[in-house]
Amino acid sequence: MLKLSWGRAAMWRAGRQHLVQRAKPGSMLAVAGRLCGLHAQVLSSAELTAWARVEGLKRQDVQRALWQDRTLVKTWAMRGTLHLLPTSELPLWYGALTTNRRFLREAQWKKNFGLSLDDLDRLTDAIGAVLENRMLTREELAREVGEIAGRRIIAESSWGTALRPAAFTGRLCFAPGTGNRVRFTHPDTWVKLAAAVDPQIATLEATRRFLAAFGPATVHDLARWWSGTGVSTARQWIAALADEAASVDVEGEPAWMLARDVRGMRDVPTERSVRLLPAFDQYVIGASAHCHRLLPGDLRARVYRPQGWISPVLLVNGMMHGVWRHEVKGSRVAVTVEPFVKLPVWVRRAAGEEAERLAKFLDCALDLYFS
Repeated sequence: MLKLSWGRAAMWRAGRQHLVQRAKPGSMLAVAGRLCGLHAQVLSSAELTAWARVEGLKRQDVQRALWQDRTLVKTWAMRGTLHLLPTSELPLWYGALTTNRRFLREAQWKKNFGLSLDDLDRLTDAIGAVLENRMLTREELAREVGEIAGRRIIAESSWGTALRPAAFTGRLCFAPGTGNRVRFTHPDTWVKLAAAVDPQIATLEATRRFLAAFGPATVHDLARWWSGTGVSTARQWIAALADEAASVDVEGEPAWMLARDVRGMRDVPTERSVRLLPAFDQYVIGASAHCHRLLPGDLRARVYRPQGWISPVLLVNGMMHGVWRHEVKGSRVAVTVEPFVKLPVWVRRAAGEEAERLAKFLDCALDLYFS
């Protein structure tokens, strides 16, 4: 069994996620696919997740891909959180998401909203029917769905939560907003998709992609990334890969990688790497179950904050060595870096260069501070 240090594992993972060498210009969709989507609870953070990895990315590129080219689609996905997924890969993710039972537990729907799963099915079917060939605000959608499925269902449901099963089953995605209101449409109306991939094949590929981007990873990492629950399911998914998955030892902890990647571990990047990762970055989310291994002390609360907020992180050679923030005022952006440890000169210099890149991306002049 291959034995690894956490430092080596972190550098490997950083390299796989284009955080050592940036991807070539024009490769945003490929990068989004490599990361299993861009986390989009805050859309500007999704833009910066791509910016941190793609050379020459323009600020408008993500918005253009979403609303003009339609090569990215915004929808609820892993963990019931918002993601930007490559349009061409939606059938894969829909196939996998249909297996997610987190939002289909009748006892919880009964307790919290007074709904049975039959009620939820009627609600989901009505959402899909109403959205065909249309774009509706949340309020418009609720009104029309209530006329079909029954106003009691709408009145008793948590409307935001109830949209997730519709998104998972390919009946709902985001459309361009109007003013400050979001709008929804049917994915088939928006992008004309192929049929969803068979769930068994889809979950196998989802596991393969997770290990390719986030390995070495434990079953707990996979379970938390996918839904926040279901360690036994994560074990089954990894077992289904058979010889494609290989067990490795990371400082005494058993973890999994793709077998083809184990053979490539001798190619772990050796060059230095510094990145300013935005809030909700995929690298940081994927490390939530073992973040103490990537932090220089008991600092989890500085990164993984209440209500699911994920702080922007100063990443050094794959390790979390600080947090940072930025504020745009007029034509200037103030970037403040808060290190967890004393930074070597080369890290401060590289962090400054990253801040300069950010200022250029935002079309602002830079004010840089280290606290």
